[in-house]
Amino acid sequence: MGMGEDFVSEDYLPVHRPVLLAECLNYLSPAGEAYAHEALMIDCTLGEGGHSEAFLTKYTDLRIIGLDADPEIQARAKVRLAAFGSRVTFHTGWFNDFLANYFSGNYPPPNLILFDLGVSVYHYELSGRGFSFSADENLDMRLNPLSEATAAGLVNRLPETELADVIFRFADEQYSRRIARAITERRKSAAIRTAAELAEIVYQAVPAVYRHGGIHPATRTFQALRIAVNAELARLFPALQSAFEILSPGGKLGVISFHSLEDRVVKNYFRSLCRDCVCPPGEPICICGRKRVAEGLAKKSVTAGEAEVRANPPSRSARLRVVRKLENENAARKRFASIK
Repeated sequence: MGMGEDFVSEDYLPVHRPVLLAECLNYLSPAGEAYAHEALMIDCTLGEGGHSEAFLTKYTDLRIIGLDADPEIQARAKVRLAAFGSRVTFHTGWFNDFLANYFSGNYPPPNLILFDLGVSVYHYELSGRGFSFSADENLDMRLNPLSEATAAGLVNRLPETELADVIFRFADEQYSRRIARAITERRKSAAIRTAAELAEIVYQAVPAVYRHGGIHPATRTFQALRIAVNAELARLFPALQSAFEILSPGGKLGVISFHSLEDRVVKNYFRSLCRDCVCPPGEPICICGRKRVAEGLAKKSVTAGEAEVRANPPSRSARLRVVRKLENENAARKRFASIK
């Protein structure tokens, strides 16, 4: 597929179904807020534009800045959202870079920010980049096809111990060392080039009982490689900090995560924003002087109901967390600088 809008048919059908859509429209609603008129939202992970389309349709004064690192999928979103005209602005690039340099673009503080950290069905089914272990495609896994690192580069060049560490750290794969050993043995005779080839190596490397579990035995290995290739976890925490810093007072920040590594980062950061004192338990009085800068809009993470899980299976592992910013930007900036 090409990398511009000219390669997208105007009558294309989206293949990705956004998760927790009703919940996002509810928790991140501008309706009834002080900024309801012409509110500005940043969709940090635009994808095919499913969430943005729903927000623009329901909230007719809303404007959106849509970000995506992949120009190919963004071209699809541009076709889908064309009817909304100037209410949508597009930016191609990683969300952490855009948010860190947000005010240099002369944008006003956003009122709503949404991250959907899941990988689009488009990438698995249509991108041709080897995200799916069932596809005989080049072992690529780049969300931005212009990035340098690829999954093939990692599996063919990383030392065995480093490869095992990546597979364990980013996917909690219990057989990471066996898998890494099998990969390094196979690549001695020939480079591993396709997703299907890697999936077969993993399948043969793990115990027989593990091959017939609830998920394909290569699932975690592929997840780990994708996270490593795209530096997904490395980008997340700085992006959350920048997002909260630029958010307007009273604004809302929502994050949909899909695995425990992501959710832990989000949960811990939001928790730090929503509490006052962060002194060690042994301190008799507060010496940090911190005041909370946000409030949680749900007591715990929001998950999909049974009906959505049946209709859209990827929603099974989705968790939405939302906070509202309470204080002015300068105070938030000071707190942001002090949080490690």
